[in-house]
Amino acid sequence: MLAGSHHWIDITLWVWFSLTALSAIYIAWDLITRTPEMKVMKWGWILVTLYMGPVAFIVYWFSCREPTPGTHEKFIVLLWKQSVGSTIHCMAGDATGIILAAAVTSLLGLPMGVDAVVEYVAGFALGLFIFQALFMKDLLGGTYWQAVKGTLLPEWLSMNTVMAGMIPVMAVLMTRDMRAMEPTSLRFWGIMSIASLVGAALAYPVNWWLVQNGLKHGMGTERALGKGGTQIAAERARLSTTAVHLCTEDNMTRMETGGVSAEAKLSVTLLTIAMLAVGVTLAALYGDFSMRAREIHEMPMSMPMPN
Repeated sequence: MLAGSHHWIDITLWVWFSLTALSAIYIAWDLITRTPEMKVMKWGWILVTLYMGPVAFIVYWFSCREPTPGTHEKFIVLLWKQSVGSTIHCMAGDATGIILAAAVTSLLGLPMGVDAVVEYVAGFALGLFIFQALFMKDLLGGTYWQAVKGTLLPEWLSMNTVMAGMIPVMAVLMTRDMRAMEPTSLRFWGIMSIASLVGAALAYPVNWWLVQNGLKHGMGTERALGKGGTQIAAERARLSTTAVHLCTEDNMTRMETGGVSAEAKLSVTLLTIAMLAVGVTLAALYGDFSMRAREIHEMPMSMPMPN
């Protein structure tokens, strides 16, 4: 593709990231000053907004932002909003790990195929050990390693779907514009935004199922669940007087009793593995796993980018 034909892409990206900055600033202000979201989710929303831009702002406005003081518990009780919260929490860990790994492997000049493996490991590790087990340990109760064990399956299922969406977007688009493989390029971050949007879209249905079956928490509020440092047992009196009780308490009971059949878990696990396999296949067919960012500097200036 000719360099001149990329001019409109650069303009679009500058507009996109300007809106992203405004969206992140507003959401951070709103979460700090008025919406009583749990602390881990506040960080989650801010991070995901940096990746998903104004789309995250729209989702936040309709699913999480407290419309009037004292109504957050009732506002977020619907299952679709609970599932949004679960997806945001998932993306905050998984997408962050994937994007950081992509930046590092690009700087190291590793092939895109190796990059994909490192991204998966980094996204899963950050999502499980930090955003799930560490940040949710007090909420779930027990020790850190009990929290790791309790969140392992939900995090793995979520990670499979996130990667199923992100890897083909990154591989295909970067193959067609190798300079977008460099973290110093605005297009690198543009591709990460598109990949995050696709990953979140694929992760949402699985997170819906996880929340519905009590395998994962949904959208929370610190007035009911604390700021991340209060165990559920200490909040039961307040939970019983709020609408969030109808959703959160039921889910916590299922988490404690293991109310989902092994067959159902296996079916959804196989589904997410199949989704990941399709994503990797698309990336291999329409991208080039052998490409590496270092090759950009080795190409003659007159050599066109691959189409």
